[in-house]
Amino acid sequence: MERPRIDAAARRVGHERLRDDLLEIRSRIADITATADSPDGLISATVVGRGELSELRLDPRIYRTADAKAVAATIVDTVREAVARSQEELFAVVRQFLPPGAELATSDVHTDPFLHQLDKEIERG
Repeated sequence: MERPRIDAAARRVGHERLRDDLLEIRSRIADITATADSPDGLISATVVGRGELSELRLDPRIYRTADAKAVAATIVDTVREAVARSQEELFAVVRQFLPPGAELATSDVHTDPFLHQLDKEIERG
C-alpha cells in the first residue's frame, strides 16, 4: 500500500502562516489593558495581557473603614472584574482562530485557538 505523499512546500507554507498568526496574536495580547473600578470608586485595578495585575489604585479614603475583610473582598472583586474584561478582549483577539460558534464561556482562550489551527493543518494533510 502506497503511503500518501506529503507536499513539503505546502506544509512549510502552512506552518509559516500559522507561525505568523501566532506572532500577531502574541503582539495583540501584549497590547491588552483592562481597568475596573469598585462600585464606590475607591479601588481601581488594571490588568494587562492575559490578566496580569499591573496597577492597583487605592483611594486614601479607603482606610477610613475598620472592616479589613470588606476592603479585601472589594479589592478581589475589582481585580476579578478587570480580569474578566481582559478575557473579553483576549477572546476578541483569538476569535478568528476558533471554530464557528465558539463562545468565551466555553473556550479556553489560551489554548483552544492554537489547537483549532493545528487541527485544520492536520486535516489539510
